[in-house]
Amino acid sequence: MSLLRVLTISLLIPLSLGMSGCGEKEPASGSYRSVATVGMIADVVRQIAGDKTEVEGLIGEGVDPHLYKPTASDVKKLQAADIVFYNGLMLEGKMGDVLVRVAANGKPVHAVTEKILESKDYVMSDEQNHYDPHVWMDVSGWMKASSVIGEALSAFDPNNAAYYQENTEAYLAELAKLDDYARKSITSIPEDQRVLVTAHDAFNYLSRAYGLEVRGIQGLSTESEAGLKDISGLVDFLVEKRIPAVFVESSVSQKNIKALIEGAKSKGHQVEIGGELYSDAMGPAGTYEGSYIGMIDHNITTITRALGGDAPEKGLNGKLTK
Repeated sequence: MSLLRVLTISLLIPLSLGMSGCGEKEPASGSYRSVATVGMIADVVRQIAGDKTEVEGLIGEGVDPHLYKPTASDVKKLQAADIVFYNGLMLEGKMGDVLVRVAANGKPVHAVTEKILESKDYVMSDEQNHYDPHVWMDVSGWMKASSVIGEALSAFDPNNAAYYQENTEAYLAELAKLDDYARKSITSIPEDQRVLVTAHDAFNYLSRAYGLEVRGIQGLSTESEAGLKDISGLVDFLVEKRIPAVFVESSVSQKNIKALIEGAKSKGHQVEIGGELYSDAMGPAGTYEGSYIGMIDHNITTITRALGGDAPEKGLNGKLTK
């Protein structure tokens, strides 16, 4: 099978470390360049690599990766990078051709969801068998992705392998605390109110991991359109179950959520916006919510408090700003 064919398939089934390592060269002395497609991945690379690399994320806050098309500047950054990380599972579908070309030229390109696919029952999909790429919503799944990043950095820069391993272990310990916080917080919500209604299906891994029922107006990708039937059905569900709150997403239009609220109001049921959640992008750069841990802490704390559960106002680490 040709390398190009392997790489094309890998956009559906992420690259293994062995394949993506073809042609890898050890970095020259000093810092090297790492590029990540989405902020959640860029943040983990920074946590593990520390000052050994310059890290740049291509898709910033409030930007939807499902719809994002790489710019000429993005292509140059990928070509100039020494190592590239992407999510896989078709999250970056419109970047597919560029990632294939970069990897085909011998650059190390790594899908962080590689280990997750080794567990056959872990990866979720919709009725059309499209992979659900939002694995970062389950902290235990993102721990596996973080391990892939640590291993890839160690293989690329073996002189600093011990440093990367130490940082990976420390970061995984922080993620374990976050995972425990999420589980305990969601469990504190009254059982009949553990229902999360959002703009699109970005929270299915969170649902499975922490015991929430999730309803999204749109499908796994925000490219899918929500019809009147979808909104009408959800309005009936909100009214019947007396759900107190629905949630908007930072990277998705609020139009359909507002239609839900108006529809429920017309049937005599008041629904509030429980808060803004981070789904496909993190919070503003430089803030706590602009880190992966802060993103999930914000989501869990916001959901828990809006649905009647018990969580501290400032979250797990007391750092939430809103």
